[in-house]
Amino acid sequence: MSTPSRIYGVGIVGCGVIAPFHARSAAALPNAELRAVMDVVPEAAQKRAEEFGAEAYTDLDAMLARPDIDVVCVCVPSGLHAEIGMRAARAGKHVLVEKPIDISLEAADRLIEACHEFNVKLGVISQHRFGSGMVQVREALTAGRFGKLILGDAIIKWYRSQGYYDSGDWRGTWALDGGGALMNQGVHYIDQLQWMMGPVKSIYARAATSAHTIEVEDIAIAILNFENGAIGTIEGSTAVYPGLPERLEITGTEGTAVIEAGKVKVWEFKDEKGEAGAYGTKVKADAEGPAATGSADPAAIPSAGHQTQLADLLDSIAGDRPPAITGEDARRPLEIILAIYESARTGREVTLPLR
Repeated sequence: MSTPSRIYGVGIVGCGVIAPFHARSAAALPNAELRAVMDVVPEAAQKRAEEFGAEAYTDLDAMLARPDIDVVCVCVPSGLHAEIGMRAARAGKHVLVEKPIDISLEAADRLIEACHEFNVKLGVISQHRFGSGMVQVREALTAGRFGKLILGDAIIKWYRSQGYYDSGDWRGTWALDGGGALMNQGVHYIDQLQWMMGPVKSIYARAATSAHTIEVEDIAIAILNFENGAIGTIEGSTAVYPGLPERLEITGTEGTAVIEAGKVKVWEFKDEKGEAGAYGTKVKADAEGPAATGSADPAAIPSAGHQTQLADLLDSIAGDRPPAITGEDARRPLEIILAIYESARTGREVTLPLR
């Protein structure tokens, strides 16, 4: 294998549970090298530095001053994503920020604008888009095999204990988590849903805090009207014991596909099987076991998607093109989640775009 022409230095800000996914991704790529990690908690920074062979920092400006850092992975609490990302952009560093892009549209827009202003790339993690099941369904959609889209559902019934929320003072708060089951856990499949189904026109929702002592929701249900005339639902929870595999269900006039835990479980198209009988035909879901999922353990997810996104960001830098998932792309699921919260709060249907 040929030696890459350039090695990109990577720094990670935030040394919590998600940092190792970024560290392992950098280690796996021939043109990336993890050089620094930063956290305001010295013990956390030192732990990750020793684990991955990087230099530990507690001062962000000191890390950003290093000329050998090209890319900053932002792994801090959600409500700090834009603030840290903007500081990295001002220092001339490219930015790869964890989901969600931030917890408000205003903050997301500031980060997007800062990266444009300082001419750096901004990528946002939505690693499930790169899973084989998602790619397969997306290709069928692009090829027109679904016909007219009529129904799309995202079901994320996960479990988090009270201890999970108690483990960090930012978890389950409006100020830094920005929400609960939807903003933190459900954002992935909400992104996949809108990616498949297209823009959302309006939302009617209900939410509750039923099983945890937290500020935010642990159960939410929403009905969506899409601009293309299709309808759909979102069910999100962190109160479903012990945590069920997440599902994405896409139906058009010509077929249906269901993805569960990243794998295709239902694949039924008229162009393969023809029209069903007058009363339809019951199908058996694929009996293949589920992929690694964060339904019960956030550290159980595979790191392949993060590696793909970091590789794509580096390629976008080298080729001066937008990353596969831009800040503008990541803004869309954030807006949907905020519209769900507004509808649940007011009891009214909410129209997008949000004002």
